[in-house]
Amino acid sequence: MRTAKITRKTAETDISVELTLDGTGVYDNQTGVGFFDHMLDQLSRHALIDMTVRATGDLHIDDHHTVEDVGIAIGQALTQAMADKKGIVRYGSCLLPMDDALVRAALDLSARPFLVWNVEMPSQKIGTFDTELVREFFQALSTHGGITLHIDMLHGVNSHHIAEAAFKAVARALRDALETDPRKADAVPSTKGAL
Repeated sequence: MRTAKITRKTAETDISVELTLDGTGVYDNQTGVGFFDHMLDQLSRHALIDMTVRATGDLHIDDHHTVEDVGIAIGQALTQAMADKKGIVRYGSCLLPMDDALVRAALDLSARPFLVWNVEMPSQKIGTFDTELVREFFQALSTHGGITLHIDMLHGVNSHHIAEAAFKAVARALRDALETDPRKADAVPSTKGAL
């Protein structure tokens, strides 16, 4: 079973993440940031990764440290759970519509982190949530998960829909990339023999 547990404690945040890659999308995420919890739930549900996140952070300052550090911890947990990456499909992509929003995500579980972010949020806030933090989360996830990640907004006028479409698109791409390749389950998907 591909599972991981990560704890991360700094002067700004205290975070624990538990995940199971071969799950059914069961989630229990509590970060103190309501909209962000909703997005993490979408990530878990649509990637079919069972995930529990607990985070306390310096929310009296703002949500930035909590969101970024949760991204770091989830990225580390993904890396730990994938281990040597033997048998994974490695690549995944999704073109995801959500009402007015259309977002494309493509990724490679390559151990070469890189984020391409072509998303414009029409508003600075979704409720009390700073929309710029969506990018910060994916930057942290990409860096600490070793993921080459491209996210492109093709259409969108509602920031909530755009953000949610981004999380769901990445989730579906992750789901595909993490699947075991039935034709090559015994090998790392690289001519180098390692990722």
